[in-house]
Amino acid sequence: MIKSAAAQCNLSVAGFIARSALAAARDLDRTSVEIADEREVITALFDSRRRLGWAGSNLNQAVKALNSGMDAPQLEAAVAAVRRAADTTHKAAARLIERRGS
Repeated sequence: MIKSAAAQCNLSVAGFIARSALAAARDLDRTSVEIADEREVITALFDSRRRLGWAGSNLNQAVKALNSGMDAPQLEAAVAAVRRAADTTHKAAARLIERRGS
């Protein structure tokens, strides 16, 4: 959903998340609790994005090793890391969407 929204706004995912965070910080009509909760979710999204980058890099290295005929014992760990980061991203995005719908 975030990728789709970012694309619709002609922004990168990071740019979309940053713009969303700034908009939330500037919205003075909401309570500080709502803003704090949304900041927590946005922080989780940024953390997930960073983790996905690391995990993706590890996954690419494992695939490169496999393609060259080498063993890739780190492959399962890299796939698991990608899944964990993707799950965290999904949960944080769902929380953000739930807050927006309330």
